[in-house]
Amino acid sequence: MERNDRVYQTYVQILRHELISAMGCTEPIALAYCAASARSVLGVLPEKIKVEASGNIIKNVKSVIVPNTGLRKGIKAAACAGALAGDASAGLEVISHVSDEQKEKLGSYMEETEVEILPLESEHLLDMIITVYAGESYAKVRIANEHTNIILIEKDGEVLFQKEASVETKNEDIPDTSLLSVEKICEFAQMCDLDDVRDILDRMICANRAIAEEGLKHDYGANIGKVLLKTSDQLRTRAKAYAAAGSDARMNGCEMPVVICSGSGNQGLTASLPVIVYAEGLGVSQEKLYRALLISCLLTLHMKAGIGRLSAYCGAVSAGAGAGAGIAYLHGGNEKDISHTIVNALAITSGIVCDGAKSSCAAKIATAVETGIFGYEMYQNGQQFYGGDGLVVKGVENSIARFARLARVGMRETDLEIIRMMTE
Repeated sequence: MERNDRVYQTYVQILRHELISAMGCTEPIALAYCAASARSVLGVLPEKIKVEASGNIIKNVKSVIVPNTGLRKGIKAAACAGALAGDASAGLEVISHVSDEQKEKLGSYMEETEVEILPLESEHLLDMIITVYAGESYAKVRIANEHTNIILIEKDGEVLFQKEASVETKNEDIPDTSLLSVEKICEFAQMCDLDDVRDILDRMICANRAIAEEGLKHDYGANIGKVLLKTSDQLRTRAKAYAAAGSDARMNGCEMPVVICSGSGNQGLTASLPVIVYAEGLGVSQEKLYRALLISCLLTLHMKAGIGRLSAYCGAVSAGAGAGAGIAYLHGGNEKDISHTIVNALAITSGIVCDGAKSSCAAKIATAVETGIFGYEMYQNGQQFYGGDGLVVKGVENSIARFARLARVGMRETDLEIIRMMTE
């Protein structure tokens, strides 16, 4: 693979598109971004806000604390924070620079502002429309498929911007993830000119490690990271603990950014922190760490591409398998080792459900990381799952496609039932 090769350039574009900074769980932050964008179009502070959201948005916003809101949870807090204090130009860090004065005003603004919340029937699992009103004027913004992908801007009956959002339509702004494969990812990671990606990976290492350390120092949620470290100081336990602690903090209102992966901060933490911890424990070079992170993140994106941003299938499963593959590489593993690590891990934990963003995500992350590591250790000890073992089929790409189908198609009704139970 040459540096000017189409696949090489696409992989760099994918990394730059996906490994971006976000503060807070990405679903409420997307709502805040949508509200801030609508307020910017309206031109004044809204007197009324209408939020229409798909079931998966409602599920992922319901139980998670929105940062910079005084530990408030839910759709109303996210929308009001975005409308009152959001900076739409900051993307997924839209409410990262809320002033103390704005924080103090949020409570009274939420009391005084009518916020109507409605379910949005949509073919897109990630879909929201926020309409803001002031006097006789209104502004409407719609986001679909990706957390900052605005597809409609309307003001007072005039459409200012609109683009297609059909699930079948390829967005030209999004790099072609169909070019991802285990073979090509391993090749890319080995020969990549690190100057093309160093800044992205340095940002991921710095931000994600910092929030993990914050989670281990202070009291967040169920403190899964702390609990793990109390049980053992083994390298594998530390790897799980750091990933879990980052989620502990992030799910419970920590006002620090993370570098996300596949639209998810939890997946960004899961794909990166175990690899970072293992690299430190094994004493490998910084270059080796960078290349291991390329494997982990790109494989996570590859496994998630066939599933979609949101589903009933816990995204930590894919990221945990990706982390296991990155750890395999740190131990000197080749493409064959990595392929078997992935298949072994997916065969064990696929089917863990996503019941929204909340404290227990940290425990699911720890489980997924453990499985990724165990998947590698299985193969090192001459053990593997073969085609015909459940959903496993011969060939790593075929198995990845099978488990993606389970998540995307097979668990569709599961997703609807989870949403029904969470919104009753």
